Amino acid sequence: MISWINLIIKHLPDFYQGFLITIRITLVGLGIGIVLGLPIALARIYGGKLLSSVSIGFIELFRGTPLLVQLFLIYYGLPDIGLTLTRMAAAYLTLGLNSAAYQAEYFRGAINAIGEGQMMAARSIGMSRLEAIRFIILPQALRFVIPSWSNEPILLIKASSVVFLIGVPDLMTRSKQLISNYYYPPISIYLIVAVFYLSLVILLTLLMNFIGRKLEIPGLKVEGASNRSRAL
Repeated sequence: MISWINLIIKHLPDFYQGFLITIRITLVGLGIGIVLGLPIALARIYGGKLLSSVSIGFIELFRGTPLLVQLFLIYYGLPDIGLTLTRMAAAYLTLGLNSAAYQAEYFRGAINAIGEGQMMAARSIGMSRLEAIRFIILPQALRFVIPSWSNEPILLIKASSVVFLIGVPDLMTRSKQLISNYYYPPISIYLIVAVFYLSLVILLTLLMNFIGRKLEIPGLKVEGASNRSRAL
């Protein structure tokens, strides 16, 4: 245990920088997922046959294929059609698109939970469909979605570890560099990395459960480290 502590203290700047990159990638991916996921959910429900079909195709594509394949297609495949992204940009885009597919389903479930009666009531008093969605449906849906959505940051931060395969200097990449440069036993370094991930997951779990209690949201209990995993 003492050797682990010495190892962490000696290379704390490396672990810290990698940890910051991991958090940044997760936050950007989560933000992209929100920005894209909500319109995709709305398009699937209210967009008519064409937009609904496109939305379903997007969701099934990114939920039905491994995250690693998506990462390689974006980073290594897009240059074949003339679009070259930096490692960080590829990581942001991959995690963002993947998260958008999952978040679209969270939002869709929350919107469907409201029921069609409220849309009909809003239209009957003269609201347009857009006004009804904006002022009636979305305020309720954004509250209903929190229990299912609250697991997304935890899922995403665990899934972000795959970006080390394209050289993004995240926590996993920093750990591999330490092993290569100093010939440390891999088990020691990777156990330290696991502690970093576990600590962040526990903090996020406590935060989301705290938010749920403050907002008095029934059913909001984040599963944390034992949560389901994405297909990597």
